[in-house]
Amino acid sequence: MGLLSKIFGKKNVEERKGEPDMVYISNADERMRWAIEKAGLTLWYFEESLSNPQQHQAYFSVKAHIRDGEYSEHIWLTEPRFDGEGNLFGTVGNEPVDVKTVKLNQKIGISSDDISDWMIIENGRLIGGYTIRAIRDGLPEKDKAAFDDSIGLYIDEGVDHFKVNLETPEGAILSIEKAYINKDIDAAMGCKDFYEEAKSLLSGMNMAVEIDQDIINETAEVLKLSFINNIEEHGFPDFSNIQNAFPERKKIDNTHWVITEVCWYPDGGKSVQLLNTFKSPKGWVVLGVVDSVE
Repeated sequence: MGLLSKIFGKKNVEERKGEPDMVYISNADERMRWAIEKAGLTLWYFEESLSNPQQHQAYFSVKAHIRDGEYSEHIWLTEPRFDGEGNLFGTVGNEPVDVKTVKLNQKIGISSDDISDWMIIENGRLIGGYTIRAIRDGLPEKDKAAFDDSIGLYIDEGVDHFKVNLETPEGAILSIEKAYINKDIDAAMGCKDFYEEAKSLLSGMNMAVEIDQDIINETAEVLKLSFINNIEEHGFPDFSNIQNAFPERKKIDNTHWVITEVCWYPDGGKSVQLLNTFKSPKGWVVLGVVDSVE
């Protein structure tokens, strides 16, 4: 019995001669749900890269959700290409287990809505591959190296390519970092909500449930002035030439999420920080650092 069968149970693993074992994880699993959502939010990068591949990008593949009556299966497609209407065409890269409508090496076409993951190998490093990461993250630490060896990939936090806008918490973080790079204080302040930041700060100080609005407004003004003064005195934080990964979201409530950000620096170093984000009327904004890890 293979390593993955021992970890996930025989009925959840299809052992395939000459191919990596296939692991079945329910789409209801929180890690897998986030992996599929993340793949969709960053698919634009895969599409742009596929249309104009760079020398350091050695491999492209897409995972497709294939349905066959009451059965369905997520299968990797090789040699992917998009048509002008966003439909994807590729070659079935795994021997299907449950579905009978497709077979290994068959060329098929699917709607972009049926894409559940994508991956690129860049300089030997996995970019995307979020469902692969979800499986790996569920393994005991001692088994991760063997998992990496079994699929022949170097896996770290990767580099995530969320769009730089306020439509997602990650995009808001990238937006304020872009404002820092451009030394644009107005754009940086557009990624903030000092009133909500003041509410969060005061509520965390174990004050009364009903916080006086005047206190919130005064605190928000202090936070705003402090933000401006800090930049004027110390300059903008340097986020130039940094690569970002966002391995985890933690939901506080429907409008508050704590986002884990990994920053990769040009000298090879990295930092990890937790950022409090808020869904405001103008979109997601960054309230501040919750905690940091060296």
